[in-house]
Amino acid sequence: MDFIVEASARHVHLTRADLDTLFGEGYELTPKKMLSQPGQFASEEKVDVIGPKRTLAGVSILGPVRPQTQVELAATDARGIGIAAPVRMSGDLEDTPGCTLIGPKGQITIEEGVIIAKRHLHLIPPSAEKLGVVDGETIRVCCGKPGRKLIFDDVVVRVSAKAGDAMHIDTDEANAAGGPNEGEIVR
Repeated sequence: MDFIVEASARHVHLTRADLDTLFGEGYELTPKKMLSQPGQFASEEKVDVIGPKRTLAGVSILGPVRPQTQVELAATDARGIGIAAPVRMSGDLEDTPGCTLIGPKGQITIEEGVIIAKRHLHLIPPSAEKLGVVDGETIRVCCGKPGRKLIFDDVVVRVSAKAGDAMHIDTDEANAAGGPNEGEIVR
C-alpha cells in the first residue's frame, strides 16, 4: 500500500492569545486551503518570522489555533535566519529556541517553539493495520521521483482516527527527493 508524501513548507501555529495580539482581539483565521489532516487548513493570513540574522517575510499560518505557538522551518530556513532549531515532533517544544513574530496589529516574542519538524507518517488505524505499523514506531520510507529516489530513515508513525493518510517531509527533504509524490515502507 502506497501513501501520499507531502512537502510541509515553513509555517506557524498560533495560540488564541497570540493570534489576538498579532491580528486583533477576536480575529478569526480565513481558510485558504484545507490540508490532508482533517480540520486543518492553510490560512490567508501570514506573519514575519524574525531571527538574529534576518527575517522570513510572509510565513503562512496554519489553523485552527493550537495550545502552544510554534514555528516549523526547514533546516535551510532556520540557518538562514540564524536559529539553531532542533529536529522535533510537532508539540515537543521544551528547550527549543524562540523568535519574534510580527503581524499587522502587533508582535510577540516566543521564548521557545522554533523547530525543524521530524518527518512523520499520519495514518488512520485501518491503514496502520494494513501496513503492519503501530503508533510511535520508527520506519523507513522510499519516495521520490525517478533519478532522485531516496530512502528516508527515522520516520515516526502517528496513528489516529482523526488523521488523514499522508507522510510529511519538509521542503529541504522534498527537494532532495525531486518533489513529493508517493511513498512505500521499506522493510
